[in-house]
Amino acid sequence: MNLTDYVKKVSQEDFNKPFLHQAHWNTRLRTTGGRFFPADGHLDFNPKIYQAFGCEVFRKIVRHELCHYHLYYEHKGFRHRDKEFKELLAQVDGLRYAPRLNSENHAYFYECQSCHKVYSRKRRINTLKYVCGSCRGQLILKNQS
Repeated sequence: MNLTDYVKKVSQEDFNKPFLHQAHWNTRLRTTGGRFFPADGHLDFNPKIYQAFGCEVFRKIVRHELCHYHLYYEHKGFRHRDKEFKELLAQVDGLRYAPRLNSENHAYFYECQSCHKVYSRKRRINTLKYVCGSCRGQLILKNQS
C-alpha cells in the first residue's frame, strides 16, 4: 500500500479536502499512532498499529492526524485541547487516543523464597545483592521468557 496515496484518499473522502504533502511510516513511534509536522506538513504513522489493529482502526488514526493537518492550514485550533480540533475529530469519527500496543515484555521472573512474591524484570538482577522488598528474603530466578 502506498501510504501517501491512502492518506490522500481518506482526506478526500472524509474531509472533502486535498492532502498536499507526504506521509511516511515511522517504526520508531512507540506510544502514538501518528504525528503531524507543521514545519513541513508531512505525517508519520506507526506501522505497528496498522499490523496489530487492522485497516479500520488505522483509518481512524489517519483521520486524527488529518484533523491536525487541515485545521493547521486553515489557521484554526489544531492542538488536542482546542475546541475546533475536538469538534472536527468527532465529526469524522477519528480516534482520540491510539490503542495500546502490548510492549510489556518482561524477560526475567524472580521469586522470593520466603513469601513467594514474584517480581518481573526486563533486566537481569544480582540476586546476591538484591532481596525481596516485602520480607527481605532471598530471590531466585524462576524462568526466562
